Formats: sequence, structure tokens, C-alpha cells
Amino acid sequence: MNIIRIPGLADYQETLRLQEQLVRAHQEDPDRENELLLLEHAGVYTIGRTRNHASLHPGSVLPFPVHEINRGGQATYHGPGQLVGYPITDLNRCGRDLHRYVTTLENTLIETCARFGVQARIREGLVGVWVENRKIASIGVGVKKWIAMHGFALNITRKSLPPFLAITPCGIQGVQMTCLEDEMSSPLPEGNLLKCFGDVFAALWEEKFNRY
Repeated sequence: MNIIRIPGLADYQETLRLQEQLVRAHQEDPDRENELLLLEHAGVYTIGRTRNHASLHPGSVLPFPVHEINRGGQATYHGPGQLVGYPITDLNRCGRDLHRYVTTLENTLIETCARFGVQARIREGLVGVWVENRKIASIGVGVKKWIAMHGFALNITRKSLPPFLAITPCGIQGVQMTCLEDEMSSPLPEGNLLKCFGDVFAALWEEKFNRY
């Protein structure tokens, strides 16, 4: 697996173009190594291609731009204090099983949280990762000719949370968002938090795909 770290606050459109470029490269070369993009976005809202935009609170003035993209699901937020990961993954190599792929993402995020003392879980009928009834990570995947793009957003610090108040995250009424900083019993690790949590996720993700 090739890990690509994007420094600073990544522009959403530029990152989307990079994902699309990598997807095309996989389509042209079936033997290409899977990539994992790890980054922190400048503030942005995204929503899947759906006619129902109620989760964006139509008529309200949102503090950040909105991008409609080729993933499933309703509105979510990406921004500072949040680890975003985009695995560019050839699903032809793992049975073209999208459900299994999303479950693997969820389980890897759960294990990442566990490494820092936070007991996370999935909830029946809902995509993403939760601590009790609080959502700590969102997942949205798009697929082009069985090459997966987009991925997950894991809330790490408290500054990732306030922008969620301007939308209905993932279209779930009454959902409460949380972050690792609020759920950990000890302080966040010193140093580069995005690298710290990204390293743990990347190691677990590669380990799981080696079992496919």
C-alpha cells in the first residue's frame, strides 16, 4: 500500500482531482498498488448525489462551501481537527464486495480508537463509527468500475465539532457528534496528531487487506 500524506489544510477540489487521477490509473493498470491518502481538509461540507438536500438545512447560510460528490449519503463536514482518509482501492481484488469493504473501514476505525483507549462500535442500520450513541467517524464511499474512492473522516479534536451544528450530519436527526479528545480518558498524544492517528490507521488497514 502506498501512503500519500498531504500536508497543511488540503483544498477539497484539488484532493478530489487527485483521487480521480488515481482511480483512472488503477483502471489502466490492474496491478497497481492501492493508495491511502491521509490529510486534514480546510473547512468544507460534502453531500452525496441525492435529490434530498434537507440535511444541508436549505435556506440557511453555511459557513463553508458545499460540494456534491459521487458517494452515497447525506451531508457531512470535513475540516481542521479531523483525520480524513481516502483509500483508493481496487475492489476487483476482494470479490467486488462493497458491503465487506465498508465494514472493513468501520472495523479499522474501531480498532484505531481502541489503540487510544476509546471503545467505539457500529450501530445496526447506520454507516459509521460510534461511541455509545455519539458519532465519532463518518464513512462515504464512491466506486468507479470497482475502484473505490472517498473514505472516512475521524473527529480527533474539539475544533472539528462546531461546524456540524449547521447541518444534520448524515441526515440523522438528533445525532450528537463527538471526537477522540472528548472520549479519551488521558490527554491527546503530543506532537503531530494527524500523523499519529494516521500511522495507526494505516498500519491496521494494511494488515486487514493482507488477510483478503
